[in-house]
Amino acid sequence: MSAQRPSGQQLLVVIDPAARAVDGESVRIAKDVLCAGASSVKIALPDSAEEVARVLAHRGRRRPVVLGDDRSLLRAVRALHHERALGEAPLALVPIGPHSSLARALGVPGQVLPAARAVLDGTDRELDLLVDDSGGIVLGNLRITSDGHGHAAHWWSAHRDVDRAVERNAERDMERNDSPKGWWRSTGGWTARSLGRTLNMPAPSHTHGPGHGHGHAPRQRLRIEADGVVLVDLDHPVHEVAFRTVDPGLIEVRVHHPDSPEPLCVRAATVTVSGRDFRYRADSAVAGPVRTRTWTIQPAAWRLTVPRT
Repeated sequence: MSAQRPSGQQLLVVIDPAARAVDGESVRIAKDVLCAGASSVKIALPDSAEEVARVLAHRGRRRPVVLGDDRSLLRAVRALHHERALGEAPLALVPIGPHSSLARALGVPGQVLPAARAVLDGTDRELDLLVDDSGGIVLGNLRITSDGHGHAAHWWSAHRDVDRAVERNAERDMERNDSPKGWWRSTGGWTARSLGRTLNMPAPSHTHGPGHGHGHAPRQRLRIEADGVVLVDLDHPVHEVAFRTVDPGLIEVRVHHPDSPEPLCVRAATVTVSGRDFRYRADSAVAGPVRTRTWTIQPAAWRLTVPRT
């Protein structure tokens, strides 16, 4: 975290066209606050992702500030990442538009006025970046579900009680000196022996069709590797795979088996998923179909301006 904003701030304010169309009044308020508090403000009105990339590439010493929603934030991060300039300056966002849940989860205020003020006197939060082998990025969560479109429930809150049960199982196994070696680098997850017991469960023999069984959740067959270790192979169908970045510089992976009440939970720096034409939802967008994809964590790859606590 930075201690204090330097005096004489120079800002590049990039206004998303959707924000101008949806809520012009909020755009005006944000501009007024930023222009009043910074020594120099340059306004950019790009109409496409290509124009956003060009504007950011010519920002000079100005700090980029985006007026828009989650899609605007993702567009700016992608452009800076492609330019290999993501770590050069903190990025700020004033959320304007209906889709700002990702920004709020990352610490940006949901209201225009507090968010604009945070741009001027906030602090910079270092954040990890999830990058795949095709150049795609993930800022929030990624899910692979057996409906083929990445549509998933709110996984992390819905399984809070399951998390506690997993932690208790891990503690019991560690007391029996079954603590894992090498690749396992997390606490509160499954131990190697617990993981092995679950993975050795027999695959259900009553599956009808490619993804559904009578009375069971939809499922698909995926091979999932974490830091080179196979968590699930193709002979054990899964219902959902979800992962996100967690501190310090790790991916938290959860694999839900249709016939098990408890998900597998591990942490790793690299995750590879292989299967037959699967799709996944990264942040707000559905990608695929693909047959294999590898995601790698880039610790502290970018900075986002948030309010001081």
